[in-house]
Amino acid sequence: MNSINNRREFLSNLGMGFGGLAAGAMLAEDGLLKASESHLPSGSHHHRPRAKSVIWVFLSGGYSHLETFDPKPALNKYAGKTYSQTPFPNPVDSPLHKKRFRSVASQEINVRDVYPIIYPMQVGFDYYGENRIGITDWWPHFSSVADDVCFVRNMWTTDNDHAAENQIHTGRHRLDEVQPSVGAWAHYGLGSLNENLPKFVVLGGPTRTNTRDSIGSYYLGPAHAGVPLALDKAQPLPFGVRNGKQTAAEQLQEFKLSRELNELTLAERPGDTQLEARMKSYELAFRMQSSVPEAVDLAKETAETTQLYGLDQDNTRVAGQRLLTARRMVERGVRFVQVFPSAYGTWDSHRDLKKKHSALCATIDKPIAGLIKDLKRRGLLEDTVVVFCTEFGRTPGLEQRSGGTTGRDHHPNGFTIWMAGAGLKRGYVHGETDELGYHALGDAHYVTDLHATVLHLLGLDNRRLVVPGRKRLDIDNGLPIHDIFA
Repeated sequence: MNSINNRREFLSNLGMGFGGLAAGAMLAEDGLLKASESHLPSGSHHHRPRAKSVIWVFLSGGYSHLETFDPKPALNKYAGKTYSQTPFPNPVDSPLHKKRFRSVASQEINVRDVYPIIYPMQVGFDYYGENRIGITDWWPHFSSVADDVCFVRNMWTTDNDHAAENQIHTGRHRLDEVQPSVGAWAHYGLGSLNENLPKFVVLGGPTRTNTRDSIGSYYLGPAHAGVPLALDKAQPLPFGVRNGKQTAAEQLQEFKLSRELNELTLAERPGDTQLEARMKSYELAFRMQSSVPEAVDLAKETAETTQLYGLDQDNTRVAGQRLLTARRMVERGVRFVQVFPSAYGTWDSHRDLKKKHSALCATIDKPIAGLIKDLKRRGLLEDTVVVFCTEFGRTPGLEQRSGGTTGRDHHPNGFTIWMAGAGLKRGYVHGETDELGYHALGDAHYVTDLHATVLHLLGLDNRRLVVPGRKRLDIDNGLPIHDIFA
């Protein structure tokens, strides 16, 4: 027994660098965690899938739904008045406020989200596409693909602070137990389309250490967490490049020795799933050191394509590079690509909303439109789902804290996300907020409904993705938004 333990310790400490990382993030095929009976084997589906891959684009900080995809002319008409001075019901008095809202409240002028003085829209808008969908003037490129997009205007969440960045990915308020992220559930439920690349790739994030939950796998195990990649073909993955002092032949011999030693242990302990998984992870890591740099090498793209994404302009280059890389990833079979086009809190416009949002929209407008056009012309939009979201919207009322006169505060009560691609209606608007953009109306959708919708398109029933001993709440599962399915 001691010889076995010593050999295990030797293998664990073997200087392979990225092999350990792969073991921590890439063991899905024969992972340490086996699926429960209610979860079909990895690589199977609960029902016929409509999509193969997901590109999940997240804008950190909370973009204003009112100045992007849910324009409200009533804000201009009643600007400077209080909610009670309009002909509409006062949204603060609505039972929806207490039913959905779980405030970590400010003790200053007002409890956050209920500022009573209406703040006008800071930009004009027009109607686009065959169904005349309202989009503001800060999206000239994106508005040209309105007929390919499905808007969901009645999203809501409960956390009014930026921990909502984790909440939109995990479904849980920050005061509750953490849950696996939506990308981790997709990873857990599906087999690989490319044995040489991670199934769950992260570009540009997580945005900082306390948002790690947004790509985390928690009790599913580290095998299913997102793998952050850098857009540097020389070093895209930490410890993912062979030591410069070691030749390819020497590294290959090292891997062969490792496998032989592992096989000796496996012969002594047949059925050791942990060891089998580790052996497989080393093999995958060996393949990844050539496939990952190739996947992030944008130099192979045409000038026309790089311009389509805005790589030729300073303000759009970062977002463009990440979105173009996302297309390259799904093109090569990656299941779930989570993209952070901008840094933590970038869209948080408590002050100078007009100045900030006009500049920020310009950084993503061309790249995201380029992604939709590029996926469509390559036939990839037929089996890829694009999700474009943020953690919450922004208040219809003027933020007055500390004498504020130019911004909006956080607003979880109603906001807009959009989706495009496989299995979805195109040029369509689902749901609405009230006339002032305060509350999500009707059969509105908590964030896990978005999760359930994406997983459904991938052929997974969110309610059958369970782990023995881990009881999920009903709200954790959510329900697919069937109205938006084509």
